[in-house]
Amino acid sequence: MTRTDLKYILYFSIVCLFLRQIHALKREDCEVCFSVLERFSSQLSDKVKSDPKLIEKEFKKFCKTTANSNNSAKLKDNKFCYYLGGLEESATSILRDLSKPLSYSLPIDKLCERLSSKVGGICALRYDKTIDLKTVDLKKLKVRDLKKILSDWDEVCEGCIEKTDFIKRIQELKPKYLKDEL
Repeated sequence: MTRTDLKYILYFSIVCLFLRQIHALKREDCEVCFSVLERFSSQLSDKVKSDPKLIEKEFKKFCKTTANSNNSAKLKDNKFCYYLGGLEESATSILRDLSKPLSYSLPIDKLCERLSSKVGGICALRYDKTIDLKTVDLKKLKVRDLKKILSDWDEVCEGCIEKTDFIKRIQELKPKYLKDEL
């Protein structure tokens, strides 16, 4: 291998590391996973954090606190627990894929990335946002949020394909659902 070859290998390695950082999973991409795992791991003692079996046991206890709630955030947490196998009624269990990396202090973002590759629905879980329609710029919302507004109003947008179609429909319906109070 020549000196030039080594330079190219080094350059390629640096570029790959840089690109990996750009495409790392972000909190908003997998918000329920980040939230649940941060809350769960912050509750663990150092003794429990070092033992995968104890982590699994504690995760099952943690998941019991998410059951039987009318709170939509708790329901999302409960569904996350279901996906991982933290509930008695879970169909499968990948708790080992949670406990081992937690035991050797893998960062939450990397752990969520690994878990999402195992169970595709984990990052699809999202907490419901409350949107103040009197002040929000509809153009800055995602189509998913625009559809949710219409759904909350029990309205549909016939023939809506583009984001501007949804915005137009919401603008038409705003007077009906948002009454200015004196």
